[in-house]
Amino acid sequence: MKHRPEASARGSQSQSSTRPARGSQSQSSTHTARNLQNPSSTHTARGSQSRSSSRSVRIARAGVIAALYAALTLLTLTVLGGFAFGPVQLRLSEVVCVLALFTAEAIPGLTIGCALANLIGIALNGSGALGLLDVIGGSAATFIGAWWCWRFRSRTGIALLGPIVANALIVAAYLPIILAAIGFYTLPFTDISLAESYPLMYLFGVLAIGLGEALVIYGLGWPLQAALKRTTLFATSNR
Repeated sequence: MKHRPEASARGSQSQSSTRPARGSQSQSSTHTARNLQNPSSTHTARGSQSRSSSRSVRIARAGVIAALYAALTLLTLTVLGGFAFGPVQLRLSEVVCVLALFTAEAIPGLTIGCALANLIGIALNGSGALGLLDVIGGSAATFIGAWWCWRFRSRTGIALLGPIVANALIVAAYLPIILAAIGFYTLPFTDISLAESYPLMYLFGVLAIGLGEALVIYGLGWPLQAALKRTTLFATSNR
């Protein structure tokens, strides 16, 4: 009978020592569960940051392409005069269209660059409100041509036809109206009047613009795209 208090004391000690152990095990399991949940939230945060960074890179790339196109168009106007906006066009900036073979960001970039260049052209060539035809029509032609390049990027020869055909057919449709407004009534370098014949002016525009576009796209653009393929500049963009 005298040993019972000792036994009860030992039992109470055993219980008291067991309870904290169980409590610590419960807390550690809770922390473990929380730690298991944290990596998923961490990965989600990193994923959103990665997407945000990728979006910023795409916007920046489109902006650089737009600025490059606009700058080269104005350079053409400075060096070659009317060849940037006239009846016979030889826009050196069209060489940038080959970038649509490598990145989809070239589509909005080229379109915005063309719109900017043509807006500046209104002020420089004095075409006034009619120049908006070139802003809208030229940008549409550039958009279609760039989209075609990206769509058929695996077949370079066919892809590069896009800007040539789009500009030849679309720009030639409104260019006679703008040229007549600023004083162009004859075939360049001749005395042959086209003022009374829109179909003839359109046909001439298709041939002249298409030829000038082909010279730039295939003469300069083809070697450029071949050189770019040997670099890693657009290694993660051509998807």
